[in-house]
Amino acid sequence: MLDQEISYFTKNIKSKFLSNYSLKKLNWFNIGGAAKFFFKPETLDELAQFLKNFGNKINIFVLGAGSNVLLNDKLFDGVVIKLGKNFSNITLMPNNIIVAGAGVNDKKLSDFALKNSIGGFEFLSCIPGTVGGGLKINSGCYGREFKDILLSVQVIDKKNGLIKTIPSSQINLGYRKSDLHKDYIYLSASFKGKKKKSEEIENEINFLKNKKNISQPSKIKTGGSTFKNPKEQSSEKVWSLIKKSVPLDTSFGEASISQKHCNFLVNTGNASFDDMIKLIQFIKKNVKSKTGVTLETEIEIIK
Repeated sequence: MLDQEISYFTKNIKSKFLSNYSLKKLNWFNIGGAAKFFFKPETLDELAQFLKNFGNKINIFVLGAGSNVLLNDKLFDGVVIKLGKNFSNITLMPNNIIVAGAGVNDKKLSDFALKNSIGGFEFLSCIPGTVGGGLKINSGCYGREFKDILLSVQVIDKKNGLIKTIPSSQINLGYRKSDLHKDYIYLSASFKGKKKKSEEIENEINFLKNKKNISQPSKIKTGGSTFKNPKEQSSEKVWSLIKKSVPLDTSFGEASISQKHCNFLVNTGNASFDDMIKLIQFIKKNVKSKTGVTLETEIEIIK
């Protein structure tokens, strides 16, 4: 019955809506099965219509750049939503404020700020995700986080399609976490920077990029930083805890540990979801045994 209702709905929209859609190439690990339904809304109206009709009836997962997610090889029994290009607009407002859609790539936002001589966005050039994903976990690097430039977010409730704007003062953003309700889908955000010479911004971006290239792997199938730094349990960085606890040549199938940065796990060929989960569990178990620290994943695992 639900499938029939959804089929009828899709006949009256212009956005892409597909069945049994492979997710493997939509994430950086290059791991995953298919989604029962795949919805790429091109307008806010069609997204809201879908959520009002089906938000309480079906499992929903929102996929951004796929740079920080590990997907199961099995069928996702629900709908995967990936925001269309109309959610990737960037607008310059007065007083060094930039409004960016949730689908905007972090690097693109950093480049836009550079073009308009607005500082404070340099760190985003090193984060391989989207604004929506960054808001969800308060992404950051090199001492800066989304919360440092955030003014407000616009969200839609996936259970009922209601839209609201929330000022950053009402959001508790911590290290890789936010207290905003898990039923919210991020639509856009307003950020505030400060006037800065373009040359200074560019120099800062290049400095950060070089720092990243020296220490982190690139052009490989990885989900970025696998584990959060256990700040409340240890002053040590997570890579240091892993290095002293786990043989770095450990692998399960074709899931292995990056030789360049051991907090990055890599699909060296055709690794499965189970391979990667076994490696994650092995690392957690050994770090706990050797150091007493319980690691928490930074990547989102969709089982």
